[in-house]
Amino acid sequence: MRIARTINALRELREGLPSGFEVGLVPTMGALHAGHIALLEAARNECDTVVASIFVNPAQFGPGEDYDAYPRDETDDIRTAEEEGVDFLFIPTVEEMYPKGFQTWVEVEGLTQGLEGAARPGHFRGVATACLKLFNIVRPRRAYFGQKDAQQAAVVEQLVRDLDLGIEIRILPTIRDEDGLALSSRNVLLSPEERAAAAALPRGLLAGQEAHEHGKDPVATAREILSSEPVLELEYVETARFDGRFHLLAAARAGRVRLIDNVLLEGDP
Repeated sequence: MRIARTINALRELREGLPSGFEVGLVPTMGALHAGHIALLEAARNECDTVVASIFVNPAQFGPGEDYDAYPRDETDDIRTAEEEGVDFLFIPTVEEMYPKGFQTWVEVEGLTQGLEGAARPGHFRGVATACLKLFNIVRPRRAYFGQKDAQQAAVVEQLVRDLDLGIEIRILPTIRDEDGLALSSRNVLLSPEERAAAAALPRGLLAGQEAHEHGKDPVATAREILSSEPVLELEYVETARFDGRFHLLAAARAGRVRLIDNVLLEGDP
């Protein structure tokens, strides 16, 4: 595995690949877990070369959010990436991605309204800008994202379509712990009490999914379960349609940790 910390270094590695090699990109913010590993495995199976990035993107964190507290363990991430067969690991600094004088930002309209867009103003501008930069630097044939961040995945799909980037966006199913909680780098910040309470999030969403299958209101069903957990501070429970996929989505806080999750109600997973 080769590690690049500058854009020029990664471009040199990319230029050294044989013509026609299909490159798979797995963008991450590090603190790699089994969800990331599933993306890396898919990229390894489907592409000739796997590029993973580790970049805790400050542009997608708002004031008062957990940028400074976000889990970071570069040594462990490097070991995991190497074990999973990553060919090139890109670990840029903030200054490398957003050098002095940086002024260009990418806005995806429509899809970024509501849900995470309403809860975290400017979040998707940061996501879209960083993703476009990574796509331009790496020039992948495919890029891999998890369904847990359903709205983010839809925003990236829209970005790729609108700007004719010619990249296949692969969205893989959410990887969950034994109690159903979606794996997230932030889960390590939960106290034992908060971790137990967080399991109500997937429980409520799955109940909503079952209610939908029986012609009942999925939002009301999920909200009833989530509202009954006193440790959770519920932010939203809503349905949304992204590219023909109909989701039930929720966000809640357990202490200082913000959790999001969703289940598919209709559409091809």
